[in-house]
Amino acid sequence: MKKRLTLSALCCIAVAAAAADFTPVRLRAEHLDNPPALDTAAPRLSWVNKPTDSAVRGAVQTAYRIVASTTERKLAAGDYDLWDSGRRMSESSYLVPYGGKSPGPGGECYWKVATWDGTGESSGWSATASWGLGPADSTWTESKWIGAPWQTEVPRKLSGAPTTPAPMLRTEFDMPRKPLRAKAYVTGLGFFELYINGRKVGDDKLVPNLTNYTARTDLDRYPIVISDKFSGSRVMYLAYDVTDILRGGRNAIGAMLGNGFYDTLWAGDSPFGTPRFLCRLEIEYADGSRQTVLSDDTWRARPSAIVADGPFEGEVYDATFETRGWDRPGFDDSKWQAAALRQAPDGKLCAHASPTDRITATYSPTSLSRNADGSWTVRFPEEISGWIRLRNVKVNAGDTIDISYVSESRQGSGRYIAAKNGRIDYAPRFTWFVFSEAVIRGVDDLKASNLVAEAVNSDVATTGRFASSVGLLDSINHIWRRSQLDNMHGGIASDCPHRERAPYTGDGQVSMPTVMANFDVAAFYRKWLRDMRDAQNVETGYVPNGAPWQPTCGGGPAWGAAMNIMPWEYYVQYGDSAVLAENYEAMKAQADYMRTWETGRGTMDSRRGNANDPEGKPVYWLNLGDWCAPGELPTQELVHSFYYWLCLHNTSLAAKVLGKELDAIRYGRLADNVRDAVIYAFYDSDKGTFGDYGANVFALQIGMPDSIQPRIAAELAREVAEVHGGHLHTGIFGTRYLFDQLAATGHNDIAFTAMTKRDFPSFGHWLAQGATTTWEEWNGNNSHNHPMFGGGLAWLYRRLAGVEALPESPGFRRFRVRPVPWGADGMAAYEYDSPYGLLRSEINYEGTSSELKVTVPVGARAEVWLPVPEGGQGRAEGDSASWRPSPDGKWLVTEVGQGSYTFRAL
Repeated sequence: MKKRLTLSALCCIAVAAAAADFTPVRLRAEHLDNPPALDTAAPRLSWVNKPTDSAVRGAVQTAYRIVASTTERKLAAGDYDLWDSGRRMSESSYLVPYGGKSPGPGGECYWKVATWDGTGESSGWSATASWGLGPADSTWTESKWIGAPWQTEVPRKLSGAPTTPAPMLRTEFDMPRKPLRAKAYVTGLGFFELYINGRKVGDDKLVPNLTNYTARTDLDRYPIVISDKFSGSRVMYLAYDVTDILRGGRNAIGAMLGNGFYDTLWAGDSPFGTPRFLCRLEIEYADGSRQTVLSDDTWRARPSAIVADGPFEGEVYDATFETRGWDRPGFDDSKWQAAALRQAPDGKLCAHASPTDRITATYSPTSLSRNADGSWTVRFPEEISGWIRLRNVKVNAGDTIDISYVSESRQGSGRYIAAKNGRIDYAPRFTWFVFSEAVIRGVDDLKASNLVAEAVNSDVATTGRFASSVGLLDSINHIWRRSQLDNMHGGIASDCPHRERAPYTGDGQVSMPTVMANFDVAAFYRKWLRDMRDAQNVETGYVPNGAPWQPTCGGGPAWGAAMNIMPWEYYVQYGDSAVLAENYEAMKAQADYMRTWETGRGTMDSRRGNANDPEGKPVYWLNLGDWCAPGELPTQELVHSFYYWLCLHNTSLAAKVLGKELDAIRYGRLADNVRDAVIYAFYDSDKGTFGDYGANVFALQIGMPDSIQPRIAAELAREVAEVHGGHLHTGIFGTRYLFDQLAATGHNDIAFTAMTKRDFPSFGHWLAQGATTTWEEWNGNNSHNHPMFGGGLAWLYRRLAGVEALPESPGFRRFRVRPVPWGADGMAAYEYDSPYGLLRSEINYEGTSSELKVTVPVGARAEVWLPVPEGGQGRAEGDSASWRPSPDGKWLVTEVGQGSYTFRAL
């Protein structure tokens, strides 16, 4: 038995060899693993205390000590020249403010942590983690934006200039010796790749992330027109440690540029300009001397073998234009042209503190067959966004290999032109395709081993895992996850990864709870929320249907409402009040904008017109209500009013968290007024309903008085079970809340039936037709890769498995496990890598008994609701706990701390 120590005794203990019940792992700064550059010199640090023994229960962190140094060597030697926090009595392990010295512009901070458990035992030191600072803002002016001299400032779409090859840029420089450290701060618009001494730097793809880079001149030329009075613009730069690539003597550095969305040709997108590049390479030597290499017009430029590229155009690679050795020192670039200086974008340069795109999965073909015309058809297990890599493919000089990626939606194609006889390896650089099948022409000798499909998307780790005894549910969850990943590129989530590739805010907010339950997206969403703030109209507060804005983005109030929905959802999931603070003024401004469309009866009915129309005639694509229902839609005014209420309600909640009590009262009262107006305007007291097709779902989500709530809930259940034959009947926004409301009002059996249907309309109907991703419409029309209906799948984790974050103790510091029975035997399980570690719920129903297994991480507590199956005795057994019955008698309730438990209800 470990001896319990007093507080005073604990404060005197030094860091000893590991003996605690846990060890700190997963060290992070600002929700990122070892970020090489941040914009803040005081990041929040986090770690997870991982139990050393699965049998441990009740473990708590009672203290921590953080130490930090400017080099890893100093940290190992105990020379803590940046910070030694000392032993601090605290349970905090998440978003702990860094309190040491700044490492200075371009500097690095190496840190580690030790923690103590409730017995006073030390964990010992963790592994080392790091974070860095970017250059001082003022030093960026020393570098110049450069581009290709054969291009102008004006994008192709506006100038009418022909498509030209992707530029290569290069320079050489001398170094007196091997560096102590070297870091390259670089960006290129639209996309870039960095090369040093013959090597591509980093494994990132399609960088930097998409932002509102700079002002545009053609935003009034599209069917959907909004004002260009955006609140901000930004350009993200990346930081790469290149110490091991550089050498004493001659070195070469270069870049290749892709058009990306910066110089898009697609009719629905507004371009920004022609490709351009910015570089600052900082080199430090052991004697303290420094050297910088900057992009300027002394660099040289030449067209590359990528003769055409773009997100919508695809990519054409002509190997006859390859320039071997261009990225190595000693290359003769005398026949190259001088790089052209380019205008700097308006956007503020900021560190790339969000996930980049990478190759996240690879697939071997499931089949390869020869067609009658000599072409090949290759198939892969599921639809991905990415490309096919040709590996060791035999070609002859002049061969043209065409890869047509099969999809129901428009997209570009891939082409490779061989320069000589031999074998090639090739994959695109500056585009992606969407496919599970492709037709390949122009090659005679092809084997399955020559082809690999590479999935490319924002590199967000899987943090949530769901499993059940119902295979259909697992399959639904799987195809949605695949679709969601396919749509994550450039730090935004698109509606579809092929046809539009656009950052729709409505699609983003409706899927967000399910995304957060499955993936590590704290940094991802923080970046996208900044894009939404940047897209907000600085005068009116209006947040558009897409952010960064593209004039293809149709929507309505439910889209702009993302500004108020997503920060609150983020806060509950991640417990990070800084995100509420960052977005609070934008939340207020958007809510106040919505008030300008308030009707005389207190509801909201948006009739927004194009910004360039002096008459302000309403535009359909600016005023949508719900979207893509299998049948009819609820009245537009009701949907607008629901999101008006939700924005006011969330703004009130955020104000309360931030200590803005007057705002909390004001927006809370406004929300109550809208609720009352909705009841007065839309409730049919004779029939006890707000209407079909999701209207009752929205009403229940607002919260109805006890005098009418049971009738509305019963009517919703009747609609689904009887009127619609057990099927869902809602659009994307109604579906987000449909299953939750059925479960919350005692009708989870009906929710389960609707989720497990296999005929139209249902997720199962898509699967029956061979879907490997979720679709845009229940009838199969249009895109077959849309994750927007995934919002309803949060029901799997929150209701079936029962895991819920609690707003009063956000970030899973205290969470609820309350599985809701679905009226049949079976199992549902969900586990999640929370900010405090792994938590888990597994419920099994068999006859009149249930068994619930729960895992609670160190630093967290769980409120456990053990279901009492119908016909059960209403008593619990298993791991010792003090139980109380729920008010309705359907659960037994207790609370537990860290550990793994098994409970049974009989």
